Amino acid sequence: MAKQWGGRFEGETDALVERLGESVSFDARLALHDIRGSIAHATMLGAQGIISKKDARAIVRGLGDVEKDIKAGAFVWRQDLEDVHTNIEVALVERIGDAGKRLHTARSRNDQVSLDVRLWTRDQVDRIIELCRALQAVFVALAERHIDALLPGCTHMQHAQPVLLAHHLLAYFEMFGRDRQRFIELRKRVNVMPLGSAALAGTPHPIDRKQVAKALGFDAISANSMDAVSDRDYAVEFCSAAAIAMMHLSRLSEELILWSTPEFAFIEIGDAFTTGSSIMPQKKNPDVAELVRGKTGRVYGDLTALLTILKGLPMTYNRDLQEDKEPLFDASDTLQLCLAVVTRMLPSIRFNADRMRAATRDGFLEATDVADYLAAKGMPFREAHEVTGKLVLYCIRAGKTMPELSLDELRQFSVLFCEDVIGSLAPEAIVRRRATLGGTAPSQVRAALRRAKQAL
Repeated sequence: MAKQWGGRFEGETDALVERLGESVSFDARLALHDIRGSIAHATMLGAQGIISKKDARAIVRGLGDVEKDIKAGAFVWRQDLEDVHTNIEVALVERIGDAGKRLHTARSRNDQVSLDVRLWTRDQVDRIIELCRALQAVFVALAERHIDALLPGCTHMQHAQPVLLAHHLLAYFEMFGRDRQRFIELRKRVNVMPLGSAALAGTPHPIDRKQVAKALGFDAISANSMDAVSDRDYAVEFCSAAAIAMMHLSRLSEELILWSTPEFAFIEIGDAFTTGSSIMPQKKNPDVAELVRGKTGRVYGDLTALLTILKGLPMTYNRDLQEDKEPLFDASDTLQLCLAVVTRMLPSIRFNADRMRAATRDGFLEATDVADYLAAKGMPFREAHEVTGKLVLYCIRAGKTMPELSLDELRQFSVLFCEDVIGSLAPEAIVRRRATLGGTAPSQVRAALRRAKQAL
């Protein structure tokens, strides 16, 4: 059992309370950010004459030695010292003596932990931005490689209209572009320095917050000390952006899983990203995609946990906020791992272009174009829609596809059908006509690829 902080307490902390309250088992990963913040703080204290320059230099030197031990894996973390901050401060005092006790002048653990988490989160945001960009680049490369491949586009998981595979792949480029943009925008709100807020009311010492903010690369300084020590909005935003990105990864995974089935047979995922069965020798399971899909729920849980922790907290710091780190850490770790593994997996996929093209013959994907053809000839679209529906029913009963119908058969349903309809219902022709901005026509997809490369 450990003695309580300061002279207010005579007794020791109960062993179960120590176990409940310790956070060093998970917040030790903030150590390098904590040291970086402490070095900037000590340097400022010395520059402002709040502590002597000699003590400031000793603190900076001692923190550097502690940092070396942590990086080398030689630092011994003590759970009885509760958290990462106290562990580092005690180690500092053991190395340099009383000078180390002056480090905590003009700050509190409240603004210290807020600083550390912001510094850590900023680093994770930068990594995720790059991971999203790398994943987008893979979609561009795949789209270029399969620029002419066709497949059925679906709504309600039913064949709807033919599209280019490249167009389908670039839809994911757009999704992960929004994710990247969300993290870019989030970075501005993360990059606000809370240090100098102290416990909740600021400090009477003549600190220079601008100096510390510049040293640590912050764009802004918190405007209200009470808000600064209790604000975790940026952590909620981070988990929210992570949850949305995981949702996009899960949607992609779902399609890859479906496309891998014998019923679809559109793709085969590389051996390095699939697994076999313990009993069925023929199996090649899309386990990576399934795991990513499953881990999405985990990140949703991280977001829910953080929102629940915060919802009942009064101003300012409350010990509940110790629980902010594990969901934040987990959301970041999970998202980064999933982005990285999917980025590696996608180039391993072999696309079965012939099977995709063959699938466009099923499901009357040309029906909308038949209705549009009649509308272009002057028939009201709703009437054209009904006529085309009757044509579909006729084909089902006759066991034919629409492109197999003769002109005479078509004219039984409308005299507006002319010879120009023959050949216009091939999937390639249908795709070429979708030439509006954002459409699936080859001209538009090539333009989209050019824009995508510029965006990267």
